[in-house]
Amino acid sequence: MEEQVNRLVKKTWDKFLSTPETSRLMIAISGVPGSGKTSLAIAITKRINELYAEHSPGSPPIAAFVPMDGYHLTRAELAAMPDPVFAAARRGAHFTFNADKFLQLVKLLREPLTATTSTVYAPSFDHAVKDPVENDIPILATARVLIFEGNYLSLNKDPWNQAAALMDELWFVEVDFEIARQRLIKRHVEAGIAKNEEEADKRARENDLLNGQEIVDFRLPVDEVIVSTFDEKFSV
Repeated sequence: MEEQVNRLVKKTWDKFLSTPETSRLMIAISGVPGSGKTSLAIAITKRINELYAEHSPGSPPIAAFVPMDGYHLTRAELAAMPDPVFAAARRGAHFTFNADKFLQLVKLLREPLTATTSTVYAPSFDHAVKDPVENDIPILATARVLIFEGNYLSLNKDPWNQAAALMDELWFVEVDFEIARQRLIKRHVEAGIAKNEEEADKRARENDLLNGQEIVDFRLPVDEVIVSTFDEKFSV
């Protein structure tokens, strides 16, 4: 994993250097739940900022991490759907996100940078209250490398594919479903999403990996496929 990350950091840095000052380099990292895409996105963002700090000491960070989680529909919105029980059980499926709102963000960030470009705010997701937090992630005008992360960023379904078309690169983190299942069980218990491993396994099988199969089956062509493996050397 570490070797793959090093190569991707170099690729991203080289592409940034050739990106016009009026443009942003926008990379979307997708994958099934439990693939490790969040860790990869954070690592790429951090290392690009470290490289930039070496070349431009004292300058604000050049890279920003933009997760898709803040575009979850709220619990109230799920409760208002025709089948609220089903909607709550399938939270995390593509139809339980506000994809149009995410597309609006991508379009806004794709606009040329000018002297009057202002900070854009994206929502985050509060796992304690299990709902999005509006305008919680500032994306400064100086952030010229944007690393987006989320399950559906290479999904060939409207409007996700419209957002994908606005990216400079699409990356996909590939993982064995059994490895993903084990990671999800641990995550769900630790986050309080499930009371125990049995409940966590049920959710992983009946929701997360069901979504994962759709993500794989309807994946757009991507620029990079990163194989997710355990690597003691890899660190964010």
